[in-house]
This record gives sequence, C-alpha cells and structure tokens, in this order.
Amino acid sequence: MAKLRVQHISLDVDDLDAALRFYCDALGLTVAARPAALGDGGAWLDIGDGRQLHLVESASFSPPATSQHLAFGVDDCQATVIELRDAGLEVSDPFDIGAGIQAFLRDPAGNLLEFNEPTT
Repeated sequence: MAKLRVQHISLDVDDLDAALRFYCDALGLTVAARPAALGDGGAWLDIGDGRQLHLVESASFSPPATSQHLAFGVDDCQATVIELRDAGLEVSDPFDIGAGIQAFLRDPAGNLLEFNEPTT
C-alpha cells in the first residue's frame, strides 16, 4: 500500500456562517476554492502544508459526546491560549501530557478542538 497522509478533515457544523467567522477570524484560516458542483452548504479552508478543513453545514448536526477531536499543532500553546482568550473564546488551561502541552476549546457547533505544542 502507498504511504498514507492526511489530505483533509471534514467537520459537520450547524451554522456555516458562524463556523466561517470562527475558523477564519479567530483561528486565521483562509477560504480555499471549492468545486461549484458541491453546491451550497459547505466551505473548504486551507490549514497549511496542502491540507484542508472541509466544513459541511447540517441543520440537524449535534456534536459528538466523546473525546473525538481535531488537533492543531502550535509552536507555543500558552501564547495560543492567551490569544484565543483575548479574542473572547473559552479555552481550557494548557496542560502537559508528557509528549506535549495541550489545550481545548469547542467551535460554535460544539466540535472539540485541541491545540498541541509537542515537547518531545
């Protein structure tokens, strides 16, 4: 089998406009081209290194009540938390798990996001 790599992550959201404001304004992602054949109700965002986050609007979406999450790598978790809090977002205190320092928050739809600063 060929070597696998993550190309994109897809998240369901219940309000695409709110999700776009969050991911673009608060997190600094940028909107990428999305095929017109897919119609309305979604957006593709660049997250770097040729990878994307695909948002799919679903009015009936309900976030998972599990630890399922998307993790973003950051250079400085503490600074990221301060920046997010300064933007008015509720984010956990950073904590060290041995292999990294991490903090969590939820997007407007309730999806769990992690910010991870590797330490090893």
